[in-house]
Amino acid sequence: MNAPLPTHRDEAWRYADLKALEPVWPKLAGPERIDVPAGEQASRLVTELPVVDGVGMVDLDVTIGDNARFAIHVLANAADYGRIHVKATLGKGAHFELGGAILGKGSQTLEIVTEVIHAEPDGTSNQVVRSVLADKATGSFLGRINVARHAQKTDAAQSVKAMLLDRGATANAKPELEIFADDVKCAHGATVGELDKQALFYLASRGLPPAAAKKLMLQAFIADAFVSVGDDAVRDGIESKALEVLEGLS
Repeated sequence: MNAPLPTHRDEAWRYADLKALEPVWPKLAGPERIDVPAGEQASRLVTELPVVDGVGMVDLDVTIGDNARFAIHVLANAADYGRIHVKATLGKGAHFELGGAILGKGSQTLEIVTEVIHAEPDGTSNQVVRSVLADKATGSFLGRINVARHAQKTDAAQSVKAMLLDRGATANAKPELEIFADDVKCAHGATVGELDKQALFYLASRGLPPAAAKKLMLQAFIADAFVSVGDDAVRDGIESKALEVLEGLS
């Protein structure tokens, strides 16, 4: 990768662990390009980041043709610094779907960064990200939606929620909308919280051990990110993988 090392002045790298990134930056390849032909469907599943020297990165540049669909579901975990970046450019009537979970502990820095460009009319996109963070981990979602002037009837949505298991953990959410068309529906929501103590008490009062109650609540929380996986076996597999990671969090 010949580009200079990014800085925190670049919004897309605002929360990145640049110190961890610096030694591996020259070794990194450019983004992987994916072209989804008009009317076709494609998907990508990422359950583990390709880690080199503690750094794991996935970088995709996706072009989605007219009336085509592309879906990606990801887990960001198992790296000192992990980053999943997806740029998606949508044609007329195209759809982009992202479901992601950030699961961090220790001093990990993990992030999902997206740039969704609605370049033509009638496009739709939906992004759902759930984070569970323990110890002093940092989890970030930066999602930019750009709607071109003539991309009327665009419908774009983002839902970002983070659960902090320890007071030292940090969650960042930065949705960004740049809209030049006037007949669109664009919505985003972001929340950061802790496990509901009343819900935990309720489950305990019904005979569920505290550890099992916590596990059940976290499992339901993370499952939101993978509702859109069409294949039941694939969805069960990624949820099982997420559950394994969750069991390692304090």
